[in-house]
Amino acid sequence: MDRLNQVLRRVPVWWVYVVGLLPAGLVAWQAAGAIDPVKAVEWGTGLWAVRLLIATLFVTPLRWAGLNLLRFRRQLGLVAFAYVVLHFASWLTIDMGLRWSQILPDLVKRWYIVVGMAAFLMLLPLALTSNNASIRRLGAQRWNRLHRLAYPATVLAVVHFMMVGKVYTAEVLTYAAILAALLVARVWRNGPRSLVWA
Repeated sequence: MDRLNQVLRRVPVWWVYVVGLLPAGLVAWQAAGAIDPVKAVEWGTGLWAVRLLIATLFVTPLRWAGLNLLRFRRQLGLVAFAYVVLHFASWLTIDMGLRWSQILPDLVKRWYIVVGMAAFLMLLPLALTSNNASIRRLGAQRWNRLHRLAYPATVLAVVHFMMVGKVYTAEVLTYAAILAALLVARVWRNGPRSLVWA
């Protein structure tokens, strides 16, 4: 594991952004051949957002196990947020056509949209403060407290994913189970307060 960590220390962090572009190309390719390309884009970007959010939460338990990916976590989180933005933007534009008379009522009436919007609003300040200047301005303790919102935000993202799908497939249940295991592991190691903004 030490040798692997030494190799990873030599990998530039910007490679996370480069690799992070690959799923977007896959989503576009799949949408091009889909019966409903709009839904394919929405589903694909949302799916990768969930996968990458969960992957970001995996960084800490992997560190407990000896694999140190901490230097890549900020970039991974930002890539995850980029897919959240793509998912939201695809719904606003190619799905709803920026018809605000329909969009605004949906934001408060359709529960899966309400849950998804809540996740987005929690993730927004995390993306905006994922830089060294924000850590200096807020202080490390306040910054860490703020970034605990990643946990409830990811829970809401998975719930949104499950509500949109309507059918609990093996894939949906797998992501929910992985997230539950990550939360249990954190509580077991650091206590329940490690998941709350307090």
